[in-house]
Amino acid sequence: MNILVTGGSGMLGRSVAEALIARSTKLQRRDRIYTFQRGASHINGAEDRCGSLGDPAAVERAVQGVDAVIHLAAKVSFAGAAAEFDEVNIEGTRRLLTAARKAGVSNVVFVSSPSVAHHGSAIMGDGAGRADPERARGNYARTKAAAELLALEMDSPGFRVAAVRPHIVWGPGDTQLVERVIARAKSGRLPLLDDGAALIDTTYVDNAAAAIVAAHDRMDYAHGQALVVTNGEPRPVGELIAGICAAGGAPLPGRHIPGWLARAAGSAIERVWAVAPGRDEPPMTRFLAEQLSTAHWFDQRRTREVLDWSPEVSIDEGLSRLAAHYGGTTVS
Repeated sequence: MNILVTGGSGMLGRSVAEALIARSTKLQRRDRIYTFQRGASHINGAEDRCGSLGDPAAVERAVQGVDAVIHLAAKVSFAGAAAEFDEVNIEGTRRLLTAARKAGVSNVVFVSSPSVAHHGSAIMGDGAGRADPERARGNYARTKAAAELLALEMDSPGFRVAAVRPHIVWGPGDTQLVERVIARAKSGRLPLLDDGAALIDTTYVDNAAAAIVAAHDRMDYAHGQALVVTNGEPRPVGELIAGICAAGGAPLPGRHIPGWLARAAGSAIERVWAVAPGRDEPPMTRFLAEQLSTAHWFDQRRTREVLDWSPEVSIDEGLSRLAAHYGGTTVS
């Protein structure tokens, strides 16, 4: 098969492309894996088709001769102009799927996020839930929710679409979570909300990639629905942060802040950032405060049944791999 992976320069996109290449080699198949992103992906065994989701001609070139698309490319941030999220996450997805259907692509895996159905309250053992752009928290979640609905509405016998929602993906080289936690801990700017007691689940990157590949392979069963993917090992957020800090050789958070205060501060910072954005991500947003102080873990039975998949890398093994990568230690 010819498979296009968008967002191949990101940690998860790279892992998905490498998993597809490894599987092709193992099964002695002649699959061709293409990646689509602004610059070179530098993935051994993949062929780059560079471009932007905002360029219709580049998108059309990217999907030519392709049997399946795994769509990960997105604008991921806690801040930024709403129009930028709309253009990349909604219109870019629409542009890609329209071109893919026109080019004769058969299967699409849309990589989404559990945040599309999160309204700020605790999630404890829930299923996927319906994406809700009106109630999603922040521009990223809002636009991913709208894009997921758009993608699943295009599902049909000749153009099958499944949505996979990996929850808090992390691993070596992760700039979205791991390296920010380590950097902020080293600079003394990492607070622990509500003593880090909120129970959350996460997904080690290799597990997320394997689940996405499984969705492609199990399209007969997965199409037309959204599936949340996690490690299935809920832990207190403080325990996970401690593991990441140890792996990165950083001190544990020394500041403890009530969750309600962090949420209020996050809302205020968002208003300031909208007028005078900083060079990096804001130190706190309401969505981030909710994620750090509210339980969110999911029932994985449906996901594992549909995908015939289960995670192979445990949280503890993932933290050991982080320590090996960053030269730190593991929490005993």
